[in-house]
Amino acid sequence: MPEAAARDTMSKSASAPHIPEGEYTLSFVRSPGPGGQNVNKVATACELRFPVGATMLLDDAAKQRLRVLAGRRLTLSDEIVLDAHRNRSREANRQDAIKRLVELIARARVQPKVRRPTRPTRAARARRLEGKRQRKDAKRLRARPPLE
Repeated sequence: MPEAAARDTMSKSASAPHIPEGEYTLSFVRSPGPGGQNVNKVATACELRFPVGATMLLDDAAKQRLRVLAGRRLTLSDEIVLDAHRNRSREANRQDAIKRLVELIARARVQPKVRRPTRPTRAARARRLEGKRQRKDAKRLRARPPLE
């Protein structure tokens, strides 16, 4: 069992890309929501901007998948904007924003499998028709007998 857990963590860390600091920009703004007096004084929320078109981490197909995955977080200037304000500290919000960007890029790197349509076998078709025949007979037996 420990081997399976180690294998899972290795596969996750191997697929997680390392993003150089020059690939994104960070800025800190005032965090929304509750927080007492501190929320109005300290800029703890992190805003991460990642230019999709300029990155060398992804090929064109992966960039397109990343744009789709980003959804409304993608700006008209082809940047992904991630806001992190879950935590009260600046460092924790910075790490959260970078972690979310890494997860997004890792998901974009995975090429989806092409679905190849299959046809049911002759035996599967026969089983389906037999089931339909049995249901038809059961419903026919429930009907009122004809008046003759």
